[in-house]
Amino acid sequence: MCRLIFCKGRPAVDKKLRINSQIRVPQVRLIGEDGSQLGINTIQEALRISMEQGKDLVEIAPLASPPVCKIIDFSKLKYEMEKKAREAKKKQKATHLKEIRVRPKIGEHDLAIKINHIKQFISVGDKVQISVMFMGRENQHRDLGQALAKRIIEMLADIAIVERNPQQFGNRLIMYLIPKKSQ
Repeated sequence: MCRLIFCKGRPAVDKKLRINSQIRVPQVRLIGEDGSQLGINTIQEALRISMEQGKDLVEIAPLASPPVCKIIDFSKLKYEMEKKAREAKKKQKATHLKEIRVRPKIGEHDLAIKINHIKQFISVGDKVQISVMFMGRENQHRDLGQALAKRIIEMLADIAIVERNPQQFGNRLIMYLIPKKSQ
């Protein structure tokens, strides 16, 4: 059951762990398969013990002094690590950034439609970037854009919070909204 791995293209799990002859230190702290401490042994002795048991010698803590190695079936360890990685990935929620662009002189009905779109994005957990764009003479009346941004924040206060307050970037006023934490 003892194997040597010298293949390229292995998953990331193998790159983190060294097994059997890949371990290049003179002494290791050895742990049995049941978790019992077997003491500090030379690498040759540790490899001999693992071969007698038909298991692999896996370097668990390479930065320890001396490095910690465990006698275990490597394929079983790899399977358990991949299983933990899959479980962790399932629990992650990917958030997307959605952008809504408005102008300072937007009509009431158009603003209501944009607000509904923002509500849809927020309800599924997405982050929303609201850009108030200024063109031509609108650049002279930036206060209208600030007022519009405040109005949008007030309209969405029940479902969203401001992650970043409105800031001017060139001819745009940009702010970010994120969903409120459900309590």
